[in-house]
Amino acid sequence: MNIETAGHGTLIIILIMAVVTLATRWGGIYVMSFVPISYRVQQFIGAMSGSVLIAVLAPLALAGDNGARAALATTAVVMLLVKKPLPAIAAGIVVAALIRAL
Repeated sequence: MNIETAGHGTLIIILIMAVVTLATRWGGIYVMSFVPISYRVQQFIGAMSGSVLIAVLAPLALAGDNGARAALATTAVVMLLVKKPLPAIAAGIVVAALIRAL
């Protein structure tokens, strides 16, 4: 396998992943167009985003290094204080970089 063919395979995989991502997003919107949005459905949708976030962050908190744990803690504290996600994420990135650099 040479460099020229490796690039085409990577591009094909990226395109397939993009198509699958679009299909799942559009498919979800299509399916939800048939579901009446009641109070319970709104609660379910609101809870799903939090559960996905926890599912992504919990393994990082348990198996991550000290930089990852400090970034998570910093992000949480700044988010609680400032109530804006961008400064909280930026603070977490800075703390992770500082801890990993030291």
